[in-house]
Amino acid sequence: MTEQTTVALIDALNEAPVSRFHSKAVLVSGMGFFTDAYDLFIIGVASTLITKQWHLTSTQTGLINSMTLLGAFLGAILYGRLADRVGRKRIYGVEAAIMLVFALASAAAPSLLFLVAFRFCLGLGIGGDYPVSAVLMSEYANRKDRGRLVGLVFAMQALGTVSGYIVGLVLLAAGVDHDLSWRIMLGLGAVPSAAVLYARRRMPESPRYLAWVQGNARKAAEGLAAYSEGALRVAGNGVALKPQRMSLRQFVANRRLMLTLLGTAGTWFVFDYAYYGNSVSAPLIVLQVLGKGAKIEQALAFNLIMFMVAAVPGYLLACLFMDRIGHRRLQLLGFPLMGVAFLLIGTIPGVTGAVVPFLLLFGISYFFAEFGPNTTTFVLSAESYPTAVRTTGHGFSAGIAKLGAFIGVYLFPDISRAFGISGALEFAAGMAVVGTLLTLLIPETAGRSLEQISGEGRGFTGERLLAAVPEAA
Repeated sequence: MTEQTTVALIDALNEAPVSRFHSKAVLVSGMGFFTDAYDLFIIGVASTLITKQWHLTSTQTGLINSMTLLGAFLGAILYGRLADRVGRKRIYGVEAAIMLVFALASAAAPSLLFLVAFRFCLGLGIGGDYPVSAVLMSEYANRKDRGRLVGLVFAMQALGTVSGYIVGLVLLAAGVDHDLSWRIMLGLGAVPSAAVLYARRRMPESPRYLAWVQGNARKAAEGLAAYSEGALRVAGNGVALKPQRMSLRQFVANRRLMLTLLGTAGTWFVFDYAYYGNSVSAPLIVLQVLGKGAKIEQALAFNLIMFMVAAVPGYLLACLFMDRIGHRRLQLLGFPLMGVAFLLIGTIPGVTGAVVPFLLLFGISYFFAEFGPNTTTFVLSAESYPTAVRTTGHGFSAGIAKLGAFIGVYLFPDISRAFGISGALEFAAGMAVVGTLLTLLIPETAGRSLEQISGEGRGFTGERLLAAVPEAA
C-alpha cells in the first residue's frame, strides 16, 4: 500500500456523502447515550422514593445520586486509554455489557451499601461509552457533517432523559408500590443496553485507527469499502506504513496537547458541575419551588414539560447548525447565555418562590446548555486530538467532566440547604464564566478534517505521521 493510497483513503472518508451506514452508526452509538442518560437521570427520581423507604439522610441520598458519576470518571479514563491501545471495536461492546449487568444488579440491591456499589460499577460502563462512541462516530464521519453526526449521537441523551421522566410518571400515577417502582425504574436501564450489545460487535473498526495507528491501510480500505457497501473503494496492495503510537508519557509531555486537554476537560468539568447538579436534583428543586404540599408526580410533570419545550429543541438545533456556526463558536455562545439564566434566578428577588418565572428562566438555562456546551464539549473532545490518543484525550476530558458532575450532584443538596437554590445557581453561573474563558484554549474544528486538526499526514513520509504534532516524538 503506497502512501498515496493512504491519502486517498483518508480523502475518501473526509469527502464521503452521508450514507445509510452513517445513520446506522448514529443509531448504534446513540442508543448507548440513550442508556447513559436514562441511568444517570432516573436516579434523581428513584432516590426520592428510596430515601423515604430506607429513611436516608441527605448525605446518603447524595451518595446514591452521585456514585454512578464517580464510576464514570474512572471508566472514561480507563476505557478511553484502552481503546487507543487495543482498538475502538474491542472496547465497543464491553461498556454495553457492563451497563446491562449492573442496571439489573442495581434494581435488585438489598441495601444502601449494595446499591452504591452497583451504581459505581454501572458508572464504569457509562464512562467507557463516552470516548469510544464519540470517537468512532467522529472517525467514521466526513469533514462537512462531522459535528452533526457526532452531535446526533449525543442528542440521544435527550430521549433517554425524557424516557426516565415518563417511566417515573407512569409508575407513580399507576399507584405501583414505591419499593417496586424504583426497582423497575433502575432495571429498565438494561433494556437498551441489551438491544445494542449485538449490533455494536458487528460495527467495523475505525478506518483511521487501522491506517494511522496500526499502519494497515489495506485493511482500512477493505473495511471502508465493506461498510460503505462498495460506494467507496481504494485500490492498493501491501502495507508500507509504520504503526503510529503515542505513549501516555508522550501525551502528557506534549505542551500543545496539554493545553488542548485543559480546554476540553476544563470546560466539560465546569459545565457538568453546573448541569448535573441542577438536572439530577431537578425534581427536588421544582418540589421546593412548588411549595408545601407538592407531590413528586407534579414535580416530574413540570420537569418533563420544561425539558421537552426547552432542552429537546436545544439538542436538535445544535445538531442542525453547529457545523455552520462553528463548534467552538457555539460553545462560546451557549456558556454565557446559560450563565445569565442561572444568575437571574439567583439574583432576582422572589424568583425561586414564583413557579412561572422560575420555570421560564430554568428552561432558558436548559436550552442554552443543549444549544451550547452540553453538546459541544462532547463533540470538540472527539475532534481535537491525533488518532493515536484520540480516545485517550476524550476519555480524560469525559472522566474529569464526570468528576465535576459527581461533585455537583453530591454537594448540591447541602449547598442549596445552606445558601438556598439561589446561591447554588449563582455559583453555577460563575462556573459558566470559567467555561467561557477555557473554551478559548480549544481550536475551531468545524469544516476541517481530523487530519488537518491534528497535523497527521502533513509532510507525509510514511514514517512519522505524528511528527507534525509538536513534541509528540
